[in-house]
Amino acid sequence: MSAVPVASVVSAPRAVVPAPAGPGTAPILGCPGEAEAHQVRSFTRSLNRSRQSLTRADRPRTFTLGGREWDLLDEVFAPVYSPSTGVGLDFLGLNDPRPADTDSREAAVTTAFAPDVSGRRGSFLEIGCGTGVIAVTAALAAHGPVVACDISPQAVENTVRNAERHGVQDRLRAVCGDLFGGLDDGERFDTVFWSSNYVLGPADYVYESVHERAYVDTGYQAHRRYLEEAPRRTTASGAALLHFSSRGDVALLHRIAAESGRELRTLAACLVQEGEYGNDLVEHLLFQILPAPRSRRA
Repeated sequence: MSAVPVASVVSAPRAVVPAPAGPGTAPILGCPGEAEAHQVRSFTRSLNRSRQSLTRADRPRTFTLGGREWDLLDEVFAPVYSPSTGVGLDFLGLNDPRPADTDSREAAVTTAFAPDVSGRRGSFLEIGCGTGVIAVTAALAAHGPVVACDISPQAVENTVRNAERHGVQDRLRAVCGDLFGGLDDGERFDTVFWSSNYVLGPADYVYESVHERAYVDTGYQAHRRYLEEAPRRTTASGAALLHFSSRGDVALLHRIAAESGRELRTLAACLVQEGEYGNDLVEHLLFQILPAPRSRRA
């Protein structure tokens, strides 16, 4: 990755900005103050957003994202009410794939996902696939084989439907499971990606629906498991990636990573003004999960 400083980006459309090559999260100017940050990270507010998104009168049956039409089934996370899916596409270079030798600033982020000489981009696993937008787009962009996993049976059905809509059902497999629970033991991927439920909820909170799991992680139990297992699911040269945001507790995530013998390297970051349920300035981050240096494990 090119050592280009992270910059402040408040945009629609979004702009993905490469991060420094070293580990950790670079500070971004213009981030909200403590009071605003507390509101952004509120788990009760996120649960309300989850419930509202299921019952809104304007909830569509189909939507447009990344220049394509998609089906949206009941009880499935709706990308139309959150920018996270679009940001994920940007982070992975799937909204506008570019050649690896381009001089654009975005290329410093997307080079790792550029096609090889045969045009292939390697195998791809998406955890928490929801409607399947990212997994299907990855298949359309020459990743393969592609596996999409979600704990919600409705989301798995939604992903299958969108794979069929875009003609990639022959190279995309959708499975139902909690994180890696739907996979065979020996499966490994060149890219493992999760756009996570980064809002921290109390460890003793009991989910009222599967849909709430798309918004809130109780006690960061799912994040701890992902940090521990994702690198073991990659090929020898593969990358385990996590899309996180300032709606979550970044400092706690780094501590959990350290406890798990992992290190988080910031590959990209962008600031997004999220106005669907308020007027929040949210920093989105793309982390690569790496083994921690031995000196830090001691």
